[in-house]
Amino acid sequence: MSNPKKRKRINVWLLLIILIGFGLGFWYYQQDNTKKESPKEETKKAKKEELSLPERILKGMTSEEKIGQLFLVRYSKESTSKWTSLYPGGYLLFAKDFEQHTKESITNELTSLQEKQKYPLIIAVDEEGGYVTRVSRFPAFRQEKFASPRYYYETGGYELLEQTEKEKAELLTSLGINLNLAPVADVSTNSNDFINNRTFGRNAQETAELIKHMVKYANENHIASCLKHFPGYGNNEDTHTGVAIDNRELASLKENDFIPFQAGIEENVPCILISHNVITSIDSNYPASLSDKVIKELRETLNYKNVVITDDLAMDAVKSYVENNEAATLALNAGNDMIITSDFEEMYQELLQSLKDKKITEERLNQAVLRIINWKIEMGLLKE
Repeated sequence: MSNPKKRKRINVWLLLIILIGFGLGFWYYQQDNTKKESPKEETKKAKKEELSLPERILKGMTSEEKIGQLFLVRYSKESTSKWTSLYPGGYLLFAKDFEQHTKESITNELTSLQEKQKYPLIIAVDEEGGYVTRVSRFPAFRQEKFASPRYYYETGGYELLEQTEKEKAELLTSLGINLNLAPVADVSTNSNDFINNRTFGRNAQETAELIKHMVKYANENHIASCLKHFPGYGNNEDTHTGVAIDNRELASLKENDFIPFQAGIEENVPCILISHNVITSIDSNYPASLSDKVIKELRETLNYKNVVITDDLAMDAVKSYVENNEAATLALNAGNDMIITSDFEEMYQELLQSLKDKKITEERLNQAVLRIINWKIEMGLLKE
């Protein structure tokens, strides 16, 4: 027979080993059964974490919301309530929208308008100065309307130009306006040109230097600027009333008219507006605003990455080139990111139907909206 004491010691060790084994097994069981994400869930989580803020905002938007964001709508106080459900990207105000207002009343109106939106609005005006003023022409906003940038430069050089652009930006932003559809980057040295009195009246190189400063002043004073009217107006007629045919050679445009736009792009201008002129050397079939070939010049030749916006698609210069009321569809497919319109509801429904009919792709829609979202983030309108 074995020794009882020895057997007892063996039993104690066995019991100890069993207890240790049980403890280790329980610990392993707990670790192994901790809720783990499947490979698919882990991939989804990783992708979600990789998405940027603009991408996350875009992902959370409906098709209806995306389409609404494409439009900079001609402002109508009476219509804004019903338009809220169409999610407009912004509003463009004209002189009549300020005529009966004080600084306080228009500020309150625009603040109230912003508060009702799911997505913050771009609020825009054409306050070029000189021939085109929407705000400063009224004494309630400024004792004298802003003169043209050309006048300030010729009177007091860059110092006076910077001073007045700073004052202009402060006035507009104080009212709730965050985009000035200016400066005019067109090159015109002939006083008989339709566009001349809205330009600096100088050659391409001098205009480019001035445009560079104008964009810089706007950026420093926290208001968005917009170069217009790409690819350059030249001596063309007024496209508000009819078709303007531009027969200049592409080489001429590149050597002259493109240069101020290039200067503004290098200064990080956030927005460029496309004209309705028909540039026959680039595309004889469509106005620039509806031409993918013209916008390709802007994107590829000038390497422009930010928002491209049409002039108002309700202008007469567009209508004769459009079939089946599909101007907005043509504009989006041409590469525009935003559309100025006086026919918001009609064009909104048009794009909604075009998306359903696959006349526009989800990819093109997302590309445009993502640029707009990025812009609004940079403006401080959209945040986490």
